[in-house]
Amino acid sequence: MMKALIVDDERHVREAIQLLVDWKSHGIEEVLEAQDANSAIDLIERENPHIIFTDMMMPERIGTELLAWVQQHAPRTKIIVISGHDDFDFVRKTMMYGGIDYILKPIDPDQLNDALAKAVASRKQEDEGSEQEQRKTIEINQLRPVYWDKILTNLIEDPSYYSSIIDTLSSEFGLSADNRHCRVAVLATDTINPAIRRKFAGSEDLLNFSLLNICNEFVRKHKQGVAFRHEHGHIVVILWKHTANAAELLESMNSGIGQTLGSSLEFGVGSERLLPTGFKQSYNEAILVLRQRNMRAARPRIRCFDPNENPRQTTVHLSEYEDELRFAVRSGQEKPIKDAVKLWIDQVEQMKYINAEKLELWGHEFSVMKARWLKELFGDKPITNMVPAGNTFVSVPLDQEGCLSPAQLGVELEQDLLQLSQLWTEHKRQDEHVIFEIVKHVDSHYAEDLTLQNIAERFFLSREYISRKFKQQFQENLSDYIERIRMDKAKLLLMNPQYRIVQIANLVGYKDEKYFSKVFKKLEGLSPNEYRKQGNQTTL
Repeated sequence: MMKALIVDDERHVREAIQLLVDWKSHGIEEVLEAQDANSAIDLIERENPHIIFTDMMMPERIGTELLAWVQQHAPRTKIIVISGHDDFDFVRKTMMYGGIDYILKPIDPDQLNDALAKAVASRKQEDEGSEQEQRKTIEINQLRPVYWDKILTNLIEDPSYYSSIIDTLSSEFGLSADNRHCRVAVLATDTINPAIRRKFAGSEDLLNFSLLNICNEFVRKHKQGVAFRHEHGHIVVILWKHTANAAELLESMNSGIGQTLGSSLEFGVGSERLLPTGFKQSYNEAILVLRQRNMRAARPRIRCFDPNENPRQTTVHLSEYEDELRFAVRSGQEKPIKDAVKLWIDQVEQMKYINAEKLELWGHEFSVMKARWLKELFGDKPITNMVPAGNTFVSVPLDQEGCLSPAQLGVELEQDLLQLSQLWTEHKRQDEHVIFEIVKHVDSHYAEDLTLQNIAERFFLSREYISRKFKQQFQENLSDYIERIRMDKAKLLLMNPQYRIVQIANLVGYKDEKYFSKVFKKLEGLSPNEYRKQGNQTTL
């Protein structure tokens, strides 16, 4: 909402300006008045008007003093001077202090409105420019973390990148050319307490933003390193100072996370390595540490890489139970699903060692099985948006001690399978409904140019899907059904001698009489004429 201020010690001048200006056409919704410079300054500070009309000669302060004050304290405000003095010095100072125009009394309405239009246009142009600058600044600030995430990811993945950004790392994060060692830690997000995720309303970006702020608060305070988000989604902490004491620093950082979020997290820590190749080596070790954690046992929050660790693990494949799980899904019942899942979970319960790699394997097996089932259950019908994504194996279901809970894992798998089963049940019901709708359509429009293609387009289904489902439901092809309906109608019409054969062919959907006769004879064993004669003899 734009505002204007009229400053003049003569009331009738203020009233004249009020009447002579078409305020609405200029987008000005509020007009204020002041009778001297001091009251004008009070109004400007309080109301921040966009446009000011002012006289030059007023009590206490002259107009040039007001112009100077406005330029210093409200520089974006546009000023139009209205004066009874044709004074060159006044005009010069008006221009010097950024005035838009200098109008002499008596006031010319056209000149006044033209000056206001120019002032409004100038102010809007500046406002738009200011908004663009603000947006640009906001965008730059938003992109800055993304930029550094990319830069630091490249540093991890390609050590040769180090030489090209060493100066930038030095100025931005304090990495000195004297530093020779580095160490990398990776924050585990798969075992984050669900209560923490709920605090952030399920927003992974907001959670990561908070975690990065806490981590950087510790490592950047004394220019020991930097925390960033790797393009693979990990939160990574790079250390290049006091790397031998990395565990202690991470313990302090974890305490800060616990105090802020209510629960500590887990870090995998690579060994101390030489720059610049050490970035990638230590990162890979930190990832390996996290992947080898035993989710079934209580674990240290800060776990350092041990080259001698080579855990042996038993293998219980989820795919070994595919038949039981598939039949349970097809049943559409909750109990068979629970029973099938329990067979697998009973085996998982006996495993003493389960790491992230095993969970990923089960997740992959489940994705493959699910894709195969979808093909079997739904064929080529597009179902991408209908099938629930499911959360099984995406995150680690933990018990109160922070260990993997096979029972909860089983519950999540049951929920996934139950959703799929319900979708399959609903799909079957819809299948039957749409096929009967197609039959109804054919029965009502048999005389039209019915093709599989136009039926498919009408019902938004593929031709292959309709053909297969129709055959499954009625044990005959759709094309055969259409011909049979047409022939049944034709036989009724043939009983009426008033209809010629060519008319009957047209009435049941055949443009070609000869083709109609050929189809009729193929299905009935008689030509239309023979059928008519036979019918008449029977009647007689």
